[in-house]
Amino acid sequence: MPTDPQAYRPAAALLDLGPSFWDPVEAADFPDTRLRFRNQAAAREVGLDSLDDAEWVQAFGRFAPLPGTLPQPLALRYHGHQFRSYNPEIGDGRGFTFAQMRSRDGRLMDLGTKGSGQTPYSRFGDGRLTLKGGVREILATEMLEALNVPTSRTLSLIETGEELVRGDEPSPTRSAVLVRLSHGHIRIGTFQRLAYHQDADGMRALVRYVLERLYGEEADDPIRLLDHVVARTATLGARYMAAGFVHGVLNSDNINVTGESFDYGPWRFAATWDPAFTAAYFDHAGLYAFGRQPEAIHWDVMQLAASLRLVAESDPLIASLEGFAARYQAAIADAMLWRLGVVPREAAEDRALVQAVERALRSTGVPLDRFFFDVFGGGLPDGYGAEWEAVRGALAPYGPRKQRDHGYWQGAPCSMLIDEVEAIWAPIAAEDDWSALHAKVAAVRAMGEALA
Repeated sequence: MPTDPQAYRPAAALLDLGPSFWDPVEAADFPDTRLRFRNQAAAREVGLDSLDDAEWVQAFGRFAPLPGTLPQPLALRYHGHQFRSYNPEIGDGRGFTFAQMRSRDGRLMDLGTKGSGQTPYSRFGDGRLTLKGGVREILATEMLEALNVPTSRTLSLIETGEELVRGDEPSPTRSAVLVRLSHGHIRIGTFQRLAYHQDADGMRALVRYVLERLYGEEADDPIRLLDHVVARTATLGARYMAAGFVHGVLNSDNINVTGESFDYGPWRFAATWDPAFTAAYFDHAGLYAFGRQPEAIHWDVMQLAASLRLVAESDPLIASLEGFAARYQAAIADAMLWRLGVVPREAAEDRALVQAVERALRSTGVPLDRFFFDVFGGGLPDGYGAEWEAVRGALAPYGPRKQRDHGYWQGAPCSMLIDEVEAIWAPIAAEDDWSALHAKVAAVRAMGEALA
């Protein structure tokens, strides 16, 4: 168990909300527990890096309670809009929160699961996770972290020895349980549930919890909370765009009020700057297409504002919502300049540069990862022709924020396109060969070091 009391700082803040916010549950009793991935860097941030592999499996495969934190797993209650249709019958259906602790920087962190078994909200689901789904979540979170997107982190993946039947992939397929390290699991849908039930006292308690526990403010002001969420989610949307990432399912129950991305299902990275590119095969209308993600996130935040009307006046809520566009514009400039590897200048110059880059990427179809690799630091290579002259001119006054002296720049761009993801999974499925996954994680982390 954790051995460093200064690094391991357990908490149980969720209990302060009271039993109307969650249901006590138990993890499934899996037939096997084979450790497949442990994120030692993430574990170190919360003092769990000293666990040996046997202790790790007990904690994250059998869910033996960690000392000083929640006494048992809690399935959180929430509602949400799913593809713009309200659903009051959801909640943690194949996961739970089973521990909280402070990270080295003082943030309250949750350990949450995916694939840990059935809960009162499983409906007709089996509460399980495919091993492939777990591998995909490792790849998504590692890539997003490297590309400066606020994201949950995959802490652990343990194969559980069951055969699962799924309609959208070859079955039977292998099973797993995943543990994520996240800055809270409070969703916009958590607030929607309270508004649905007209629970004003619960709403005030949740506002206070989020401000005090997740934002570190001694306050209970719903307007202040909405301001925070508007700012954080505008930043999230901007960084998705700069990363070329498509979440796939930006329902209101998948938007964390800390602005941290999580819960990766049908995600994709776009090969080119294609606003119509979608990740989910079932998103027939392109509601959550690459270019519509900022709009989708804003719509979800509007549902938070509507829920907060239970305890706040409309006018200040509307005023806060109206700030989303300006915050997004500032955030997309920051995010794109970070990816370009240049130091920001005047706001008008920055906007003009970003617009020139977006236009050129869209019109030429140049691969995103290739472009950002080539241009990092502000130097557009000669091979980029006449259609790039506006970008070349806009870039000219900018200086590099970091030198290209990392070994990463001597190789090729690191990407995470769907064919690569399938190629990493194929040897695991066929031969239980995990070497491609480990090599990819190492390559992604090297890219993150070069960009950071």
